Amino acid sequence: MNLLAELRQRFAAALESLEPGTVELAEMVLPSKDAKHGDYQANCAMPLGKRLKQPPREIAQQLVDRLEVSDLCEPPEIAGPGFINLRIQDTWLTEQLQATLSDKSQLGVTPVAEPRTFVLDYSSPNVAKPMHVGHIRSTVIGAALYRVLKQLGHRVISDNHIGDWGTQFGMIIYGYKHFVDEAALAEAMVPELSRLYKLVSQLVDYHATRSQKIPDIEQKINEVVARLEEMHDATELEHDKDRKKAAKKLRQAEGQLVDLRKTLDSLRRTVAVVDDDPALAALAAEHSKIGAAVLAETAALHVGDATNKALWDRFLPACLAEIDATYERLGVTFDHALGESFYHDRLAGVVEDLTARELVEESDGAKCVFLDGHQAPFIVQKQDGAFLYATTDLATVQYRLEEWKPDAIIYVVDHRQSLHFEQLFATLRLWARDGMKEIELQHVSFGTVLGEDGKPYKTRSGSAVGLTGLLDEAVERAHKIVCENDDARDESYGGPFLSADERQQVAQRIGIGAIKYADLAHNRTSDYVFSYDKMLAMNGNTATYMQYSYARVRSIFGKGDVDLVALRTGGASLRLEEVQERALGLALVQFSEALSRVAADYRPNHLTTYLFDLASKYSSFFENCPVLKAEDDVTRDSRLLLCDLTARTLARGLELLGIETVERM
Repeated sequence: MNLLAELRQRFAAALESLEPGTVELAEMVLPSKDAKHGDYQANCAMPLGKRLKQPPREIAQQLVDRLEVSDLCEPPEIAGPGFINLRIQDTWLTEQLQATLSDKSQLGVTPVAEPRTFVLDYSSPNVAKPMHVGHIRSTVIGAALYRVLKQLGHRVISDNHIGDWGTQFGMIIYGYKHFVDEAALAEAMVPELSRLYKLVSQLVDYHATRSQKIPDIEQKINEVVARLEEMHDATELEHDKDRKKAAKKLRQAEGQLVDLRKTLDSLRRTVAVVDDDPALAALAAEHSKIGAAVLAETAALHVGDATNKALWDRFLPACLAEIDATYERLGVTFDHALGESFYHDRLAGVVEDLTARELVEESDGAKCVFLDGHQAPFIVQKQDGAFLYATTDLATVQYRLEEWKPDAIIYVVDHRQSLHFEQLFATLRLWARDGMKEIELQHVSFGTVLGEDGKPYKTRSGSAVGLTGLLDEAVERAHKIVCENDDARDESYGGPFLSADERQQVAQRIGIGAIKYADLAHNRTSDYVFSYDKMLAMNGNTATYMQYSYARVRSIFGKGDVDLVALRTGGASLRLEEVQERALGLALVQFSEALSRVAADYRPNHLTTYLFDLASKYSSFFENCPVLKAEDDVTRDSRLLLCDLTARTLARGLELLGIETVERM
């Protein structure tokens, strides 16, 4: 049972009885931050008292008089200016925990009364590029949300919308036709295709930077310099208020000038990398029209050019196999992987339908949807007839609505795409009209993975860190920790040493789990600093600590030679007599609440916070309540049952996050 949801429902009834139209105040029922104020606390009397112009304590008493919680709680207490403190009955807690012991699949998590159908769109790499550190957030956040929503009883469909049809493939095709090393391609296709993509991308960027980006920045710098000269004169104004306002604008313009000059320096360094390399400079001179040529190769692929389509058919399977190998290491699977190419035949029809509904206007030859509140239009077809990501995304939603009839479509994509999704959702509402009214469209955005310098995490050469290398190093570091810990312990304590294979398996689980958990433990909208040392730490809110906590709980059963099946089915009863036992028991019952919080705003860090709190509660319990050396068998069995539930809840919570447990570390 979701205890918090149940209490809010009871308060909603009391609020509606006291003052109709105030049920939203039931959301102010929250878990107490301090146990001395009970297990839950309701703060709704204060705003309601203000609304009704009555003392909050009187309102609190009227709410308590109407509140029906005698089957769950001790008599509510009113404290301070009108707080209502609630303490859950020990008998109710023990009954819930006893029932959970036999609930193998749900662990006390009651499926939602009205399941929804979710389509989750996450990961979505481009097949022409190796997966890098930037893909980790979308992949692990999306996979965690997928598992949590299913645990809550929803129908969830994961769709990896792979980029397999865009300009990046035009770059590979151009690179193959002009720069390929056939021997390298035959030996290892994906690394050679990756080299071709990087080379062509570098040359395209070089010419675009020289011909357009640098002149644009230089023009902006000249404009700001001219504006600064005018502003310096404005600071001589007569009135102090006007002078301060002018000085503030001056500082802002000076800051803008500094940023523009930094950008210009960066662009010039990009150009210099090519100019200073004779081989690259020669290629750049020879392929001066490479940008337009890449677009032409892409367009040829899209219209069915036999040569380009044959190359696409040849290269795609190897690229997908490389991506799948990374997903296998991460333990991530998808129900569907419908790439951009899957929707190609629908794109013209999408534009035709938008046009028929009078939503399309031409602008400089391009077909656009102009949206209220947006300065730039949503372009669905370029002047040359080519379609864009926008068109593909519209066709994708059209297909998903037809095939899966979802209640919600969730995109787990980084925050830099926020404007795109705002425009996509607005266009969909106009296009589908009444057909989209009840469908939730949600961009689950996330921040950037940063290096120790506070900048986006990259290699020393400035390129994005490859995901394979990232995982390899995490496992290598974890293996060193596992070996050191295993070598340092006494074999008489905790069983025999781990074998070489066992050490490697444990290292795989710890290393990859550390990367996932470090990402998921942060609020997804925040940036975070990537640090192997922090994520592999044996203390604090890390996967390594959580895996250790699980192994620590499990070790009790081995030390005590406990038959878990007999313990669970032998009629042993669970009791909560010590403060630490009760605190642990309450935390176990709150597992369902944590999952509901994750689903409410699509933030897996609610679950990591819960698991860390549960592990902390267990540590306090273990230190204060002897288990194997309990004063009697009844107490011993009760505490063993608490240990069993703790281990199972930790394991399930980590499983929902995509993290494997280990029996020994």
